[in-house]
Amino acid sequence: MRAAAILGLGCSPKDLKPFQADQTIDWRMGMPAAGDEVDAILVFGGDGTVHRHLGQLVRLKLPVLAVPAGSGNDFARALGLPRVRDALAAWQKFSGGARNVREIDLGVISAAGADEASAPHSARFFCCVAGVGLDGEVARRANRLPRWLRGHGGYVATLIPAIFRFAPQPMKILTSDPGAVSTCTTWTARSVRPTLLAAFANAPVYGGGMRIAPQAKMDDGLLDICIVGGVGPFKLFCLFPTVYYGRHLKIREVDYFHAARVRLETEHPLDVYADGEYVCRTPVEVAVEGGALKVVTP
Repeated sequence: MRAAAILGLGCSPKDLKPFQADQTIDWRMGMPAAGDEVDAILVFGGDGTVHRHLGQLVRLKLPVLAVPAGSGNDFARALGLPRVRDALAAWQKFSGGARNVREIDLGVISAAGADEASAPHSARFFCCVAGVGLDGEVARRANRLPRWLRGHGGYVATLIPAIFRFAPQPMKILTSDPGAVSTCTTWTARSVRPTLLAAFANAPVYGGGMRIAPQAKMDDGLLDICIVGGVGPFKLFCLFPTVYYGRHLKIREVDYFHAARVRLETEHPLDVYADGEYVCRTPVEVAVEGGALKVVTP
């Protein structure tokens, strides 16, 4: 068996050593090129590391093991690999011939109105959650923090002051007719109102374990959309802990639904973040690509 290891920021070859116990495996460092004889790819890092390599991983069509070694590990957590020892156990099963691999969906972000010729080049994959509004503001602030702080409550530390400073923004969220072809999509307005946060989820969790989309499944061919309307800052601060348990869906100002493709328009361009990384600015279309990635699971 041949395996490739991608080391994210803060990782080193010593993090790979527990996975190299089987001397029969031929290891290579870095992203393999197309045509290389590799049986699996291990990505050591967090959501940002996985996010930055998704395009290449999708093209290679090889099983991917996410080893949670970053400041944010929600992707690995969603796959049932919250700790490095869980990833090691999954790898030992896989390398032992268990073939514990499943295919999962990925989200895709593209510029609104992009034609078919340019869409593949402008589109960006994401594995967990894409967000606009308060979510983007918090991600922007969190990315400025030292790495160790981001991994130990940094998201929450930036969220609390942002709650009292960020004002709801006019947003229009439209869903497409499932039967329409891409060249003549019919859009239907789903939400037109001042919005504090719009999240498009492929996985249930983000931001260090917040269950923003508790009903999300990574293999159902749908995105879970969570829209938080004009909640006052004090009420939002008091209700913030409920997000960790998915209880925010009971709040009157929260709209939650499923869709395979949505379009987001804003009065002024707003930053779009996905998996904690900056992607682009609105307007955008967000869709799901079914079975886009093979992953090693417990």
